[in-house]
Amino acid sequence: MIGTLDFCPGGKYKPHMQLRGKVAVITGASMGIGEALARLLVARGATVVLSSRDLSRVEAARQRIGTPERTTAIACDVCRRSQLDALVRETVIRHGRIDLWVNNAGFGLVDSVEKMDMGECRRMFDTNLFAVIEAMQAVIPQMKRQGGGAIVNVSSVAGYIAVPYMSAYGATKHALNCITKAARLELRASGIQVTNVCPGYVQTSFSDNAVRGTDDLGVPGSVKHGITPDRVARAVLNAYVQRKREIVVPWRDLVTIGLYRWLPGLFEAGMLRLMKPRTPSQ
Repeated sequence: MIGTLDFCPGGKYKPHMQLRGKVAVITGASMGIGEALARLLVARGATVVLSSRDLSRVEAARQRIGTPERTTAIACDVCRRSQLDALVRETVIRHGRIDLWVNNAGFGLVDSVEKMDMGECRRMFDTNLFAVIEAMQAVIPQMKRQGGGAIVNVSSVAGYIAVPYMSAYGATKHALNCITKAARLELRASGIQVTNVCPGYVQTSFSDNAVRGTDDLGVPGSVKHGITPDRVARAVLNAYVQRKREIVVPWRDLVTIGLYRWLPGLFEAGMLRLMKPRTPSQ
């Protein structure tokens, strides 16, 4: 069953007390959801390691957060296992432990199944799926040594529905959902919590940074009307603190998933009517 929570329910817990002294690592933290989450965790008392491939960009995000005594920027290409191992090792050397690891790095590919570039498709699977698996393999032994921890994988509502011209991206997220749920069961006895967070459209530069192929179609205005990265960050925080299996954010996208499951013909007809040639901001 899909869990639903994208807000902080009053009176149930005090996030700042939960996170004081905790150490978190976030991949893809130079902008968007990753930066918003880092800012929120720091505000709640955590020490945060921000990571991305480009050290200058992730350092800039660290500076924008403005709490240098509890933030660290480390360059890491998640597609290189040696760099993931180094990220784990450096974090433990500096901070002694890793309480929360968030796999947020990823990108999209917009094209038809007929025409998509298979090199780009494989590169996206390497980043969105295989790198997440290797990151989990890198950090799980450390969490076992320290007696527990939490891993949050940032997936997508596209992991539950099939979106035309984003089939390969959705396939990475379908697979990630399965990996996350299986790992949660495998690691239950070890005290390691594994959580899946599935955002819908988010107001980030994700669309601008997507690889665009020959058949570049999408839903006009989808990003403009999406939720903010801060809202996704709150969902991740609540998922972690409340030990949720999975969260879909915003909650209304549960209706989208339900419609796709129970009335697929109606959903598909509506989706095809909405598809238009994209511009980079859509």
